Amino acid sequence: MRFRKPKNTLEGQGKPASDINEMTEETTIPCVRCKKNLTSDELENEKYVCPYCRHHFKMNARQRIHMLADAGTFVEFDNELTPSNILNFPEYDAKLEAARLQSAETDSVVCGVCVIGGIKVAIFAMEPSFMMGSMGRVAGEKITRTFERALEENIPVIGFAVSGGARMQEGMVSLMQMAKTSGAVKRHSDAGNLYICILTDPTTGGVTASFAMEADIILSEPNALIGFAGPRVIEQTIRKKLPHGFQRAEFQLEHGFVDKIVFRKRQKAYLTQLLEMHKPLSLRA
Repeated sequence: MRFRKPKNTLEGQGKPASDINEMTEETTIPCVRCKKNLTSDELENEKYVCPYCRHHFKMNARQRIHMLADAGTFVEFDNELTPSNILNFPEYDAKLEAARLQSAETDSVVCGVCVIGGIKVAIFAMEPSFMMGSMGRVAGEKITRTFERALEENIPVIGFAVSGGARMQEGMVSLMQMAKTSGAVKRHSDAGNLYICILTDPTTGGVTASFAMEADIILSEPNALIGFAGPRVIEQTIRKKLPHGFQRAEFQLEHGFVDKIVFRKRQKAYLTQLLEMHKPLSLRA
């Protein structure tokens, strides 16, 4: 079997990571699954879910937070933190600038606090159009600070994971964020605080191997790709054909890696129910 290197969408080659930006520029956009033409307004009203086949389009980080947070309650933290080319990696500066322009974000995660269903939480959402949500030192620092703030206030953490993994342009510094974020999750958990993570398409690499799969409750959107190495890499390594649907959310649910698949339009109501169930007795009405 001859190995062929696929196009690396993480670095801006091939199809862009996010299709939401295209939606705002076109009158209609075809669903990638059922091919029905959908208007931008229709998709926005449906929370970017196809009303015909229920395909979940990609969303950016702020759209996800806006979808969950009670109106006017989101307060962002650490937006001033920006990545830099600490290893003088070739062309990384240009890729960072392109990612900032494409995503309108300073890095691959947006963090803050908000209220969901009347309950205060810390929240983070990864940004797929910033180098495919890859985790570098700034993303790791922001997520770590989110858990530390939540620990100080003894409040839950809600996270949206979408990522191609660790950011190779930052080398070992990027890989260190796996341990760093995991330590913050552990300290938050040891204090008896709740952490819920929603896995979206795709959640892979070092993010899967750290904070994304360390939540007390792990939810997923339908058909999300969830894994460490991709299916093609695994097949080429073991030289065997993988089962149908391998690493998709439904496969992971069947094998116990995901607790529940929650459709996007139900996520706020479902999370509100979970938060209410796990609220300390002293805070219940």
